[in-house]
Amino acid sequence: MQIGVAGVGYVGLVAGACLADGGNHVMCMDTDESKVRMLLEGDVPIYEPGLLEIVKRNVKAGRLSFTTDWAETVKESLVLFIGVGTPPAPDGSADLSAIMNVAEGIGRHMDGYRIIVMKSTVPVGTHKKVIAAIGSKTEHQFDYVSNPEFLKEGAAVEDFMRPDRVIFGTTNPAVVEIMKEVYAPFMRKVERFLVMDPASAEMSKYAANAMLATRISFVNEMAGLCERFGADIECVRRAMGSDSRIGPAFLYPGVGYGGSCFPKDVSALIAMGEEVDHPISIAQAVHDVNQRQRVTFANRVLGYFGDRCQGTTLAVWGLAFKARTDDVRESPAVDAVRMFMERGMEVRAYDPEALENARAELGEGLKTCDDCYQLLEGADGLVIFTDWPEFNMPDFERMAKSLKTPVIFDGRNLFEPALMKKHGFEYHCIGRPDVTSSGRRKTDG
Repeated sequence: MQIGVAGVGYVGLVAGACLADGGNHVMCMDTDESKVRMLLEGDVPIYEPGLLEIVKRNVKAGRLSFTTDWAETVKESLVLFIGVGTPPAPDGSADLSAIMNVAEGIGRHMDGYRIIVMKSTVPVGTHKKVIAAIGSKTEHQFDYVSNPEFLKEGAAVEDFMRPDRVIFGTTNPAVVEIMKEVYAPFMRKVERFLVMDPASAEMSKYAANAMLATRISFVNEMAGLCERFGADIECVRRAMGSDSRIGPAFLYPGVGYGGSCFPKDVSALIAMGEEVDHPISIAQAVHDVNQRQRVTFANRVLGYFGDRCQGTTLAVWGLAFKARTDDVRESPAVDAVRMFMERGMEVRAYDPEALENARAELGEGLKTCDDCYQLLEGADGLVIFTDWPEFNMPDFERMAKSLKTPVIFDGRNLFEPALMKKHGFEYHCIGRPDVTSSGRRKTDG
């Protein structure tokens, strides 16, 4: 099938590459000439495991191409996916300017029937605006499908190739059959299509992300309570997760969620509620807890050093908001590092993929290193923000020898407190008993 994709960012590029890998002929269009040039030169503008290989394979096979030409993309495609960004506006609502520009561009260049598929996350009711925008620019017939993405950064290719579900929000049964053909390569074992109206499809994405964000904020609140009562959040988390009605997913305490989805979508949901005078109080609380969590952890580090912050050297492992991505948007690590630097600390940071993006956010004051052990040399402490696999089983002996002071603040609870005591570390984590420099558990009194 001939498919066009508007946008070569995270959603558009992953969707386009995977659809091409399913045997479709896909043309990806973007107005950002630098991104298109990069793709034409055989590289990708984002880091996502497996994506570069899929792009190269399908470009070589002639199934995937890239262009800045609107007219060519629209005229060559029966199905047109919209996968551009919807960043938060100053009031927290979703900025739809890129969406509307794409819609008008499609309308201007249509020369016959098309199926317009919304892959971007958009507020409920956007389908009406997009349909009106396209209709204002063309007299040709078209159908609209809301097809929200459910891609986790770091596992987006896998999520697209083996989806939990694929939602079609449309009122035309004939279009559903065409969309099933598009997704057939990814449904060979089990068909997981859900068909509904466009508004319900739009709402489904926000509801799902808000629920997952709620679980994260809830377990972080429980972790704070555990710290005050001497309980262990790891035990509590396992007990909760073993309940079949709850399950273990997204019940890991940490420094809070970040990235391009959860913060943006929770804020947009709050804004939608305000727009129709129906406050989403739970979503607001989820947002507030998440913001508090990252500040609380950063203040815990600052409080430990107190008057010694000026001139203190901190080593930081991880700047991306999660492992297996280079995304630092809304990253708790970036917020915390900024707080450390403002207090006069020297910060040396390592991340396998996100160093360049973090430097763009934090400026030249951030010292970076390409080796996670080298930056420990002479540092006054280590702070861990991202759960990259390489951090899970480090060389503790080397770490203890390299650090000026063997103190670790672990924002991901990667290690067992008893193990850290054995290796001589002062260990501060989230919702679990700390190990002090004397080796005693903080909650032992």
